[in-house]
Amino acid sequence: MQHHLSLKPYNTFGIDAIVENFIAITEPAQLAGIGAISGAKHVLGGGSNILLTGDVKGIVLLNKIKGITQLKEDADYVWLSVGAGEVWHELVLHTVSLGLGGMENLALIPGTVGASPMQNIGAYGAEARDVIDSVTFWHWQECNFVTFTNAECRFGYRDSIFKNELKGKVFITSVVYKLRKHPVFNTSYGAIEQELAHMNVTQLSLKAIAQAVINIRTSKLPDPAVIGNAGSFFKNPTVPVAQFDKLMDRYPGLPCYRVSEHEVKIPAGWLIEQCGWKGYRHGAIGVHARQALVLVNYGGASGAEIWQLSGEIVASVEKKFGIELEREVQVW
Repeated sequence: MQHHLSLKPYNTFGIDAIVENFIAITEPAQLAGIGAISGAKHVLGGGSNILLTGDVKGIVLLNKIKGITQLKEDADYVWLSVGAGEVWHELVLHTVSLGLGGMENLALIPGTVGASPMQNIGAYGAEARDVIDSVTFWHWQECNFVTFTNAECRFGYRDSIFKNELKGKVFITSVVYKLRKHPVFNTSYGAIEQELAHMNVTQLSLKAIAQAVINIRTSKLPDPAVIGNAGSFFKNPTVPVAQFDKLMDRYPGLPCYRVSEHEVKIPAGWLIEQCGWKGYRHGAIGVHARQALVLVNYGGASGAEIWQLSGEIVASVEKKFGIELEREVQVW
């Protein structure tokens, strides 16, 4: 255990906050002993989806549990059990190299495997829940390991039971993924088809789709190693069809994605850009010039300053469109 450690190297925003106690977890067996330690327990993976607004009390547990094991297979699927501390993008590349389908559209998403069920990470028409079979975690109060099926995880849009009822109560140790031996390619979302054409791809493959996603994300999103950020700061809002129709009357160019017969999803980045925030900068904080969904730390900013900026953006979007944006990033 380390004491009074700076978390600056452990969060992609590059916020300098001090934690009272810090422990790296490399084996699930460590968790039984830690459960007896009093105080708040905060779990950290890649630090790519958190905003530190001040120093952290209690214990930060860095999830470094590794390992990829094939559990079983049948004619159509392979089940892989993966340690929650594995780097997500490296896992995606590994599954692509094995010829297993399901993760290729999720390439280059930052963070670790443990975040995939918690956030139900998603991009380009795919979500983690599409491939998650089960999730195993240590329950602090019950003092034992529990395994949830996909249904028990209660996945929603960038949401799960781990962000709600079980928030702060568990430590995810491993995830089992069910992957296709005979991939079903998904290229209809976003600019994947255009990028594949630009790449002169004539025959679809997992590798080609993953590379197209990597190219798109690299062109749109800033590298946290260069500019501090946590990727998309806001969720894309979903509105009733009636509200959307009224907005379309006022803004004919409003982009959308039909969610159901009754609801429509609107890109938050478009809403933010229409409010004039894209490329905004004030001192060390700002909104990225190529992607309005991304708030950035140019160096030396505090988490409180970034949080305040996000509040101003939420207020301006609500005033102009009558839509309240929801923050995707977790706040400590």
